Amino acid sequence: MTERKKRQTQTRMVHEGAIRSPFGETAEALYLTSGYVYDSAEQAEARFNEEEDGYIYSRFGNPTVRAFETRMMALEGAEDARATATGMAAVTACMMSQLEAGDHIVAARALFGSCRYVVETLMPRFGVACTLVDGRDLDAWKAALRPETKILFLETPSNPVLEIIDIQAVADIAHNHGAQLVVDNVFATPVLQKPLALGADITIYSATKHIDGQGRCLGGIILGREDYVQDQLAGFMRQTGPSLAPFNAWVMLKALETLELRVNAHCDNAETLTQMLSAHQQIERVYYPHDENHPQFELAQKQMTRGSNLIAFDLKGGKADAFTLANGLEIALISNNLGDAKTLITHPATTTHSKLSDAAKAELAIAGGTLRVSVGLEDGQDLLDDFEQALAKLG
Repeated sequence: MTERKKRQTQTRMVHEGAIRSPFGETAEALYLTSGYVYDSAEQAEARFNEEEDGYIYSRFGNPTVRAFETRMMALEGAEDARATATGMAAVTACMMSQLEAGDHIVAARALFGSCRYVVETLMPRFGVACTLVDGRDLDAWKAALRPETKILFLETPSNPVLEIIDIQAVADIAHNHGAQLVVDNVFATPVLQKPLALGADITIYSATKHIDGQGRCLGGIILGREDYVQDQLAGFMRQTGPSLAPFNAWVMLKALETLELRVNAHCDNAETLTQMLSAHQQIERVYYPHDENHPQFELAQKQMTRGSNLIAFDLKGGKADAFTLANGLEIALISNNLGDAKTLITHPATTTHSKLSDAAKAELAIAGGTLRVSVGLEDGQDLLDDFEQALAKLG
């Protein structure tokens, strides 16, 4: 028998994980159901005893949700996965499913504000300690390790100023200590960066962002080894219920068909806008991973195929100019979301990272003049014109 040639990512994102009903539909069916029926009482007993495969209740599993998980596994190169109601449900479930009182987390300090809440505030309530480090400093990771350290946690590129952390190097540090590396890969997307291939044990996404890509549904997903998913995560998900709704899973499943196309189009626009912003006299600094002026440019090129659709920049005029620019844009919209078809701009110091102390914001290079842009799918020249006219309003 001839071995089938491995298909390219775009082909797999159109076809992988499809489950067809007896009606033979072209588009994947939506199994919008909370429960399932059995042929007999004996079959129900066998399902609950895990002696027979099959669905029991959609909090435990659902055909549409599984199709989304399967397609994401193919994209990420993961053995197994579980989809969640939101990205933050994924972060929380990942931590709580494998940690217990007395354990310790080492996390990069450059995390999304809600992720910092989980590791800094929530987990310590359950007896799990956390140490934050500068994720770019490999010696800092090593120095923070304790005998009870079980998880190293990072996001790269980071939110909001796009710091790049060496995934492979931190994975080696984790594994030499007997710990697991968890990577939040939402900014890079699985199209541009594959943490599992670089040595990470678990990858987390907010599927709300680029995976959906059109601002419609909330969702998240945790991907990793089969033993972790089956032995630790699945039971936690079953009993606590942060499950993805079938309708949202169907939206995400269909969105994956165009994810690679969309991400590359996002990057085309982001690269052009980065060049324009970098040359503008009102802008002090631009952060973009594949810009040669980025301090981790070489590392970004090594572990990311492109620079993503996220740009951050600092205005010389501080908060006043940041608000003037954001308010002056006509195409780009003010929103704390990202990964959308629409270009979105946010002021991190007063939105996504507003709960951090002034000292913590300073550590993360979040200043009054810092803006983060999620570059959308509009015409590239229209976006350049929009930012040019808004920048012209600054003093």
